[in-house]
Amino acid sequence: MSIFNTSETDIATFFLIGIPGLESANIWVSIPICLMYIVAIVGNCTILFFIKMEPSLHEPMYYFLSMLAVSDLGLSFSSLPTMLRIFLFNAPGISPNACIAQEFFIHGFSAMESSVLLIMSFDRFIAICNPLRYTSILTSTRVIKTGLVFSLKNVLLILPFPFTLKHLRYCKKNLLSHSYCLHQDVMKLACSDNKINVIYGLFVALTGILDITCIFMSYMLILKAVWGIASQNERLKVLNTCVSHIIAVLIFYVPIISLSVIYWFAKYSSPMVKILMADVFLLVPPLMNPVIYCVKNQQIRNLILMKLCQKYS
Repeated sequence: MSIFNTSETDIATFFLIGIPGLESANIWVSIPICLMYIVAIVGNCTILFFIKMEPSLHEPMYYFLSMLAVSDLGLSFSSLPTMLRIFLFNAPGISPNACIAQEFFIHGFSAMESSVLLIMSFDRFIAICNPLRYTSILTSTRVIKTGLVFSLKNVLLILPFPFTLKHLRYCKKNLLSHSYCLHQDVMKLACSDNKINVIYGLFVALTGILDITCIFMSYMLILKAVWGIASQNERLKVLNTCVSHIIAVLIFYVPIISLSVIYWFAKYSSPMVKILMADVFLLVPPLMNPVIYCVKNQQIRNLILMKLCQKYS
């Protein structure tokens, strides 16, 4: 049977998995997962709404925050269909076309989130190290152009994934390792040569490593600049403006790095650990980013409280 126009394949359906050993409790597991998706979607939509409607938030930092919210929404909506099918309806089957489409969007929005976190680190660097020229360097036009350039870069970076996967032949194995489709997971099912996929996958991973390296370097320069401030109170005040971004970087990269370490150096570790870490990677950043920025950012927090007070007064 032919599933793709470019190759013949023996497998018409891939099967995703939930949490091994807890299949009978899928309906109960779905409750916290649904709540996490609801909070993530509502939280990120709230941030986008206030940034769009409030003129005082039409600044570079908030434009970058809106890009982060869009990336988080993309990650949530990309993984939502299969997660709900598995845990709510106990339907783990997915067609190869749908699986490849899902992995494209998941990897695309993940790459976009990594890029936005990198851009936000540059934003903090300019704001702290060159505050007098901040508004002249980061104009609205430059911010929009930067967002479009990085979006195009990420689309072009991930675009080969679906085409290289479609040219593979799938037979015998059809069980995936997670509740959603990932490039490295799908290509392992192929019974034809997947060297191109492996090499290009490593290249994409290296771009992610380059992002985190640049973020690290920007913070080294920030610390160097902050160290030159005489007053300790001023140092803490300046560093406090970076806390939200640092936490966002940690909750995005720590699960990815941990999962990579597990796959490379702990191949015989429990499948449960790999599955939970992979779920954390997709569920936690979209959930926590709006919470972090609403709690730490006084302007957004005050706007939300003011709207709530007006509604219930």
